[in-house]
Amino acid sequence: MLERWTRAVIRHRKKVVSIWLIFIVLGAVASTKLSGHLTTSLTIPGSGSARASEILVEKFHENNEGTFTVFLNFKNASKPEIKLFESKIARAASELPTAQVTQQRVLSGALFASISTSYNLTEAASLTETLRNALKAQGLHTALVTGPPAIYKDVTAVLARDLQHGEAIAIAISLFLLLLLLGFCRAVAVPFLFAAATIFPALGGVYLLAQKFLMVLYIPNIVALVGLGLAIDYSLLILHRFRGEIRQMPASSSEDAIVATMKTAGRTITISGLTVGLGLATLLLVPIPFMRSLGAAGILVPTVAVVAALSLQPALLSLLGPRGVTPLFFDGLLVRRDLNRGLWARLVRLVIRRPLHVLIFSLTILLFLASSLIWLKVTPSSLTALPTNLESARALSVATDRAGAGAITPIQVLIDLAQPGQSKLALNQKARVKLSTLITKNSEVLFTATGERPPFVDATGQYLRIFVIGRHDLGAPATEKLLEDLKIKYIPLAGFTATTNVYLGGEPAQGADLLKRLAKFFPGIALLIILISYFVLLCTFRSLILPLKAIALDLMSIAAAYGALTLVFQNGIGSALLGTYHLPQIEAWVLIFLFAVLFGLSMDYELFMVTRMREARDRGASNEEAIVEGLSQTGGVITAAAVILVGALSGFVFGHFAGLHDSAARSRAAVRELAVRFSRRPDRHCRFRDRHAQLGRAVRRARDRRRQRHVPALVRAGSARRAQRCGGGEHLTDEHRLVRAADDPP
Repeated sequence: MLERWTRAVIRHRKKVVSIWLIFIVLGAVASTKLSGHLTTSLTIPGSGSARASEILVEKFHENNEGTFTVFLNFKNASKPEIKLFESKIARAASELPTAQVTQQRVLSGALFASISTSYNLTEAASLTETLRNALKAQGLHTALVTGPPAIYKDVTAVLARDLQHGEAIAIAISLFLLLLLLGFCRAVAVPFLFAAATIFPALGGVYLLAQKFLMVLYIPNIVALVGLGLAIDYSLLILHRFRGEIRQMPASSSEDAIVATMKTAGRTITISGLTVGLGLATLLLVPIPFMRSLGAAGILVPTVAVVAALSLQPALLSLLGPRGVTPLFFDGLLVRRDLNRGLWARLVRLVIRRPLHVLIFSLTILLFLASSLIWLKVTPSSLTALPTNLESARALSVATDRAGAGAITPIQVLIDLAQPGQSKLALNQKARVKLSTLITKNSEVLFTATGERPPFVDATGQYLRIFVIGRHDLGAPATEKLLEDLKIKYIPLAGFTATTNVYLGGEPAQGADLLKRLAKFFPGIALLIILISYFVLLCTFRSLILPLKAIALDLMSIAAAYGALTLVFQNGIGSALLGTYHLPQIEAWVLIFLFAVLFGLSMDYELFMVTRMREARDRGASNEEAIVEGLSQTGGVITAAAVILVGALSGFVFGHFAGLHDSAARSRAAVRELAVRFSRRPDRHCRFRDRHAQLGRAVRRARDRRRQRHVPALVRAGSARRAQRCGGGEHLTDEHRLVRAADDPP
């Protein structure tokens, strides 16, 4: 089937390339309009925080994502002057439609004001500059605006610059490495065309999904840079195999060489993309829109990359021909003809001679890095990981210095009294005041805000709310403890009636619900990814043992990568040298998303290596010879592909956001683990000897016995008659010969 498909692509190569160019253009146009459909929402459907958000939108006509926070520094202001500042902020807020000042409070020499709107994140973000200009028009030039809309407005431009900067770095590194590996030839342009055909259609798919589903703000960067790395990897592997086929079959046609290439490298890439895609598809099972958006975008990248590998790449190779991949002046590092005597072959033979020593050394390194996981701490999000030059980030810094990061992300206690007009009852008023008093006594609470009139009571009088301003950021242990105290201690003691429902809202409550939901589903998702990978490898290699070893090694590599990132990001080891953030916690979504990505990435290289070993084994090579040939043929190109992938992911590290730093650095750490894995793999294979192929032989024997035992009598009779007409079996098919052998007596 793959051969027929490849020949069809070659016959219509110009049409195939034209169609891909159209997809690239459409995807590029769609990507320019994507930012307006992205969000940072952490809403958890069915949770208490989600119900609180619904009440805010429906009853108070507010949106957490559309709330601004203003900080105004002053020195020795009198009460009348502070009142004047408050009135000016209120007049500036009136410039925004639907805006209302929900609270204003003096905090250690700074005036804090919260301005809520009914708009969603992107709509409110477009009003950020209007609010800033209105404050300046009121003479409040030192006022700083932050909050989700202002942060979104500020970081969107930075993310776009980071993306351009990261792509420029990735392209420059990739071009240098491709010239170094392939030499000076026209084929160097193929990986970049392949990358464009992967990235832009994938971004176009994200744009279409964003019309109906929540899509997170980081997605364009993830798609662009990961897509660039994977596309160049896949394209380089096919190019390398194509040049090898040309050297082995110099007299054959270009079409035959392309077909032979796609029957081997194309099949491996298809299985690799399937493994990565299925792994990321498990994120769709997490009932969190935030994570589902990452899963949907993650599926698009390997899917588009595989489709491009099976269609665009053969078409481009056909247009280039053998001359297009033949280097001029400089042959490149991958043109060595006798790879079985090269550096990789010598390294593999050295490892095979001392397998136990290499195994112990490699395990020691991996276990040492993985041991750092004991210090791992997670958070739903991090406000301290913003670029410090942004106005919204400077406002966060003021809030942290004067009051605490909790001033930006207040907890909102929403009280549903079950019936309209119940807010005026003395019993409910007393319970509200008592609850506010109990909360204020908590040492983590900076202050609370409540009242008998709007914005603390809705128009129907059924819903009350209390603002709780904590001292720490969302996700901090102290904030988590405060949320637990609210649920377990304070709310039950307030004295509300049995029909009253109390919900905790705001970013801290959403973050707590996110962590609980992730902790609940992550073990199942991880197990499902492992089972899917095992099944795919089982069907691919027809071995019971090899998939188990591959999965065990992948898990160890991921644990080591996580440990390395814990050392860098949490403990700050090497963060100054690398230019990364030093954070007290790591965002939880990064761990789960990267587990799926890294598991698929490590399986990627596993498939490339073991497939070449199996090809050699099927040709009759011994176990050791197959290992040497497989790694000598793939070690160089896989190392080069990994280096290119690291270069592409460096765009994240040179950016300004900790979540993206985590993603890139973890991926880079996982790729670096491949160096250890290359040294371990020959040991693993030589220690297990020929048992990898046991399942394949058992399956073939069972299939042969089934054919002999269960071929219907009618088919046997018909086959015998056809055999007689064919002159005694000279033109019998394999099935006919099998039937005759079963019918004839020994």
